[in-house]
Amino acid sequence: MNLDAAVAAAAAIAGVCTGVIAMLAFRWSERDQARPTRSSLHTDAVLPPGVDTVLSVLRSSAVVLDEADAVVKASSAAYALGLVRGGKLAVEPMLQMARDTRRDGEIRQVELDLPRRGTGRGEALAVSARVAPLGSRLVLLLVEDLTEARRIEAVRRDFVANVSHELKTPVGALSLLSEAVMDASDDPEAVTRFAGRMQIEATRLTNLVQELIDLSRVQYDDPLEDSEPVRVDVLVAEAVDRCRQSAASKQITMATGGTAELHVWGNRGQLAAALGNLVENAVNYSPARTRVGIAARRVAAPGGDLIEIAVTDQGIGISEKDRERVFERFYRVDPARSRATGGTGLGLSIVKHVAASHGGEVTVWSAEGQGSTFTLRLPEAGAARDRDRDGRSRIAHESGPGPVRDVGDTPDEPVGATRADEHLPLPGVRP
Repeated sequence: MNLDAAVAAAAAIAGVCTGVIAMLAFRWSERDQARPTRSSLHTDAVLPPGVDTVLSVLRSSAVVLDEADAVVKASSAAYALGLVRGGKLAVEPMLQMARDTRRDGEIRQVELDLPRRGTGRGEALAVSARVAPLGSRLVLLLVEDLTEARRIEAVRRDFVANVSHELKTPVGALSLLSEAVMDASDDPEAVTRFAGRMQIEATRLTNLVQELIDLSRVQYDDPLEDSEPVRVDVLVAEAVDRCRQSAASKQITMATGGTAELHVWGNRGQLAAALGNLVENAVNYSPARTRVGIAARRVAAPGGDLIEIAVTDQGIGISEKDRERVFERFYRVDPARSRATGGTGLGLSIVKHVAASHGGEVTVWSAEGQGSTFTLRLPEAGAARDRDRDGRSRIAHESGPGPVRDVGDTPDEPVGATRADEHLPLPGVRP
């Protein structure tokens, strides 16, 4: 009996101990769950009601600091900009602003240039910081990223300056020439000479205004609103006709070739202007008695076939440092030569915008003294190609044997070619 009683007492004591331990463990778990985590940073206990919700929907990067300069709340954008690191505000000027605002309660605002995180480039991040008191102990910091706005403003400022300069040159020339004509009114030969110069400057001014209009149009108009399948050989023929007179004056041969019956989808006027600018540049920058080649082909690409239209010249070429900038507005590789040829510096910029708005791109290969090849890549209009092929097959079947050709074609030449022997590769230039 004594043994049984002892066993029973020991079992009872063990049960009581187990219960006490379980209760303590449960209470400890509850306390652990109630403890604020590192990510919450005791936001719920410190921030005034509703502030957390408001900060989460703001576009600005938001940081809330307590009286010890510790970060109570920070948005994901603040971390992305590198404002907060290790639970502290990492930008010293902003931290000093927060301390001054906490001391006197005044709202402060300043614009700063911050280094970019994770890049070795010297580019700065332009921001606008605004600090205001939040309650009696907290300080709110709002940061706006102004980098893109600064870039757009710089582009606009440069554009206005360049346009003003480009317009001033022909306008000033016209003013001086008109005075010369008035002074030489009794000299017919001088009047004729000055009138010819006035015509050249007026043409340059007209071209500049027209290209400014074209650039504005391709930047802000959607080409898909007025798009259609466009035959590439027709675009090539239009580009050749546009430059035929200037090429003939320099005895430059216009050579066309490549794959026939190619189609692209887009705005015909914009595409014709883009290709015409490439061909016109090739003619203007080519020496006399050389060749300019225009060839089109289909290339496979992961997202669908592309049409490549390459314009090759045997001109002065482009140096490596200039190749990255030739598509900028008003940028000229050789300003003196461009002015002599009447260039405005906007043609390649228009080509770039047209290619981008049509889902394509334009690239350049060049070597100084050997020439240049500008390649316009555009998505192919496959449905139009198939429809054109079916239509040609139907017409050929109805009209009997023999090939069906467009008006002006010859069996050996695509549309726009001048001679059959001009389809040969250009010597000294990359094919």
